[in-house]
Amino acid sequence: MRAFRWILLGLVPLAVAGWWFRADLGDAWLRMADYLPGRPGAPSPDPRTYQTLVAELERWRGDLAERHRRAAGEEERAAIERDARVLLEKVLPEMMRCWLGTPWDFNGTAAAPGGGKIACGYFVATVLKDAGFRVDRYQLAQQPSGNILRTFLEKPDCHLTSGEEYASFSTTTARREPGVYLTGLDTHVAFIVVDGAGAFRFIHASGSRPWCVVDEAPGEAGVLQRSKWRMLGNLTADPRVIRRWLRGEALAVHRG
Repeated sequence: MRAFRWILLGLVPLAVAGWWFRADLGDAWLRMADYLPGRPGAPSPDPRTYQTLVAELERWRGDLAERHRRAAGEEERAAIERDARVLLEKVLPEMMRCWLGTPWDFNGTAAAPGGGKIACGYFVATVLKDAGFRVDRYQLAQQPSGNILRTFLEKPDCHLTSGEEYASFSTTTARREPGVYLTGLDTHVAFIVVDGAGAFRFIHASGSRPWCVVDEAPGEAGVLQRSKWRMLGNLTADPRVIRRWLRGEALAVHRG
């Protein structure tokens, strides 16, 4: 009887805490439940659309590359590069979202949405390789996040903050130039898509709940919030990156 009373006393504070934080816990559960397998409306991998996007993007890259090669001068080449940027900023996020719901695993190396499990580095590397960037996805995925950014971008174009409060970081990021950003964190790598309308999305293979590829608003991005070290580089705003993509140039993986 005494043991029962002690158990009952232990459950009371838990029940009170659950009631007190019921709204926060409910919101957190709903966000997690959105990704539970089998839930109606939950995101699921879409390999068919992914392959269509990959093929169409490669076709467009070839057309733009030919126009770029034949361009009469710098002004015409710059216009084609702007077209290439618009194309990448439209298609890359759609490719990423085809992976939603693909399970995460620290050693995951899936080559296509739903084709197994995927680690954060392999998610980033595979999407970029399939988008037409000539890079070894295995070598790239195994690098620290800073090296992944430096494979594509020069050091001055990689903006590092350390210890910045998330509210400040989130506000600043939402106001950045539109584009697809490579994002390095303490022990993670991801994409941030800035839309130019004061908002951004955090798309990544999450090693935290719900342990799959997710597309998160700033307020949902727990992994991004908890990181004390954040590095951003606007992949699609860099003319050098665009030209290398157009020309199909092989990229050497940066090793620091």
